[in-house]
Amino acid sequence: MGEVDKLREEIEKLRSQFYIFYELTKMMRTTLRLDEIVYIILTGLTAGQGLAFNRAVLFLVDEDAKLIKGFMGIGPINAKEAAGIWGHIEEAEKDLYALIKNYHRIKEGAAKPKFMEFAQNLSFPLAKESGLIYSALYEIGHLHITQENIEKFKADPLIKELNLNEFLLASVWIRNHPAGLVLVDNFFTGKKIADEDIRIFNMFVDQAAGAIENSQKYEDTLTKAHTDALTSLWNYGYFQYRLDEELVQAKIKNYPVSLLMIDIDDFKKFNDRRGHIQGDNALKMISTIIRENCRRIDIACRYGGEEFSVILPYTPKEEAHTLAERIRKSVKRNPILNETFTVSIGAASFPQDAPDKESFISKSDQALYLAKGQGKDKVILI
Repeated sequence: MGEVDKLREEIEKLRSQFYIFYELTKMMRTTLRLDEIVYIILTGLTAGQGLAFNRAVLFLVDEDAKLIKGFMGIGPINAKEAAGIWGHIEEAEKDLYALIKNYHRIKEGAAKPKFMEFAQNLSFPLAKESGLIYSALYEIGHLHITQENIEKFKADPLIKELNLNEFLLASVWIRNHPAGLVLVDNFFTGKKIADEDIRIFNMFVDQAAGAIENSQKYEDTLTKAHTDALTSLWNYGYFQYRLDEELVQAKIKNYPVSLLMIDIDDFKKFNDRRGHIQGDNALKMISTIIRENCRRIDIACRYGGEEFSVILPYTPKEEAHTLAERIRKSVKRNPILNETFTVSIGAASFPQDAPDKESFISKSDQALYLAKGQGKDKVILI
């Protein structure tokens, strides 16, 4: 191949990469959901019509947990799967748009792709002991570890976890603060990472930072819109939305969901005696007790007035009873505004007690009314 032909090939490759970058930028503007944006970015980095890296992973910083956590990964888990995936894509002539649309099937499916699941289980301490991933987080620009210099990093936690050879790692900065990192490699093909790949990769990372920032602003706004102003629990609208979502997933993955309906006993009498300001203070304090006795996967909501609800994913009725009793006892033993409060709790489980959302809520309500009718300060399972 002559010099002119080589130059033409390089120009054509660059033209194709810039076109894909332009198309992906348009796609990123079609959604504000963080998971969808990240899937678009990582698909662009791994698809044959994009940069065609074998694997791509986004890590995000969790400041509260002091961790750098895997958020999403795209790519095969091993060489056998790689050959199958790429063969299927080629045979089916799937273009970039078809691959991105595929995410909704993945999202609603019973099982995630193995590498995606693997990446989401990765986490590293937000500390120097994490090695390259920690040091790269605070660097502006990319880190390129080549096959020639990787030997000196062979004990690095990131390299060991992902069995890396040559790879690129770049931090994602949002509002002058490192929010995460993007990693790509060619683990299965062993193809060297060229200078033009690095240039487009850096453009992707810059674009990703803006898209992720917009998504986080949107999700912050959404969170505020769905948060009860008084108690800081989720509000009634969010309860309805999340219960729909949880029941869809429960049907697909065949797991139980339980629901607690909680009512503060004799709250109206307290309100009449102490006034609405003190009533609001009591509601805030009781909501804090409810939240503190829930697990991280549970969804605690203010259902309305002095009534609360807690959605319990992956929870059979017996476990729901244990958690409900914990909430009931905790409210009773913690003096609130120098008074003792009690709560009545009704519980039901899906699909054991109800086949759909409406009957599920109704069954939980029935159990709550039974608890109130049987003397209050009780947990009743339907």
